[in-house]
Amino acid sequence: MKRFAQLIKTLDSTNKTTVKVDALTQYFLKANDTDKVWTIAILSHRRPPRPVNTTLLREWASELANIPLWLFEESYHIVGDLAETISLVVPSSKASTGKTLTQFLEEMIALKKKSDHDKKQYLFENWKELDYYERFVFTKLITGGFRIGVSQKLMTRALSKATEIDEDILAYKLMGNWDPNTISFQQLVLEEHKSDYLSKPYPFYLAYALEEVPESLGDVNEWSMEHKWDGIRSQVILRNDEIFVWSRGEELVTDKYPEFEQFISFIPNGTVIDGEILPYPKGQIGTFNDLQKRIGRKSVSKSLLTKVPVILKAYDLLEWQGTDIRQKPFSERRQLLEALFETVATTTLSHQKSKTTEQSESGGTQRNRSDLPLQLSETMQFDSWQEVAKERELSREKHSEGLMLKKLDSPYLVGRKKGDWWKWKVDPLTIDAVLTYAMRGHGRRSNLFTDYTFALWDENENGERELVTFAKAYFGLTDAEFRTLDAWIKKNTLERFGPVRSVTPHHVFEIAFEGIALSNRHKSGVATRFPRMLRWRQDKNIHEANSLGDLKALIPNSAKAE
Repeated sequence: MKRFAQLIKTLDSTNKTTVKVDALTQYFLKANDTDKVWTIAILSHRRPPRPVNTTLLREWASELANIPLWLFEESYHIVGDLAETISLVVPSSKASTGKTLTQFLEEMIALKKKSDHDKKQYLFENWKELDYYERFVFTKLITGGFRIGVSQKLMTRALSKATEIDEDILAYKLMGNWDPNTISFQQLVLEEHKSDYLSKPYPFYLAYALEEVPESLGDVNEWSMEHKWDGIRSQVILRNDEIFVWSRGEELVTDKYPEFEQFISFIPNGTVIDGEILPYPKGQIGTFNDLQKRIGRKSVSKSLLTKVPVILKAYDLLEWQGTDIRQKPFSERRQLLEALFETVATTTLSHQKSKTTEQSESGGTQRNRSDLPLQLSETMQFDSWQEVAKERELSREKHSEGLMLKKLDSPYLVGRKKGDWWKWKVDPLTIDAVLTYAMRGHGRRSNLFTDYTFALWDENENGERELVTFAKAYFGLTDAEFRTLDAWIKKNTLERFGPVRSVTPHHVFEIAFEGIALSNRHKSGVATRFPRMLRWRQDKNIHEANSLGDLKALIPNSAKAE
């Protein structure tokens, strides 16, 4: 644990990539094998479940620190991080633990089933016996919110330097549904087992946002364009008469999309398709808000399957006939994907006719078999970048976020790489809104009010205008603007609700967002996607801010009809 805590301290105290990679490399060279596995798991978001809820953690920490809970809460809101707050208020200790990271994590897993009394005793014992940074790391692991400035890509690079195994091979090995409780470092990293790869996806290739004019990419004839769909990026794998569906977050979600089970009968083994899972209500692409009704559900009911069906919008082929084809040019992979799609369409049609004939001959009632929930994402080529720009303007009409630009000769790479794939999103929707609530930020902004709630005008039952909240945003301003606004908020607070303050309606901000949909979960009746502050409209007074009606007018007609 001491070595792991020192690693986290080093990683948390620098922004230099080389320093982080070197620290991780040295750790992987010196740590024991079980700690290595758990470190890989933690840095790739495979943390054990939280054994104690945060309410109890706050209560017990304030008791051990011998301070009232309200003072602990105030301290927490200033510090902005629960583990750091606990580490600061609990009495310091010069002791240092001899237990390994693995021992602590095994204890935490066992702790989940114990009584609150036993949990409290366990926390008190360890909080007292750990030094400051060990206590911080220990509490981070307990809360389950272990996030530091290290991507899985950096961790993989360091592991590659320590083991001399190629980064791409390691990235593939670390994908999938492995359990740090049961797998060894030898099995996870060093050994080769073909059977282990039955369900494994490939590392996803990610695009950078295009910030310059598209003409900077050169000859338009060297590029393929397609719409950027707003769903869940996924890989659908068919091997050994089984199907596996993986999200980009490396989560196996096969059971969430039972519609795709049909693929087993029509798509050959040894096939891996890269695409987007999209909601498809009433035979057309829906909004991400539709898809959220299925995300996070432990089980998908028949009524939900009917109300929010999904499709796979396929745009790349990564494995064909059991062979990894990622190094083939994009144009060749697409040709294979389109040929596969044609074969599947023909087979499906033949199957439908066969079923109809069988039912007719047997005298049974004819049942219409729905088409496979599989569509091909159309690729397009243009003679000029001006034509590409015109197609981009149609994005919202086609229920997309913009365009993907892919070089025809590009291989399918690992992670986010510049040069061959770009996303050119449409300009965001905007609305002018009034600041109504504020809360302190986190991290380096924990002493400033930087998290804001915004409202728009609407008429109440009495026909009077009132401000109705519709979105929260916490980035988009400069540090100087945040400081100026923070000083104003502290002088113009109307009420306090714990860490939240209501403020005098005075400031107008232009709020930008990527998408919009009707929602009965919000007071305004509208949900916005990725809201952020575009600019502080100091040239406007609050009466010039937009209305809720203006916001709803931005909702596509197809979404309103639903």
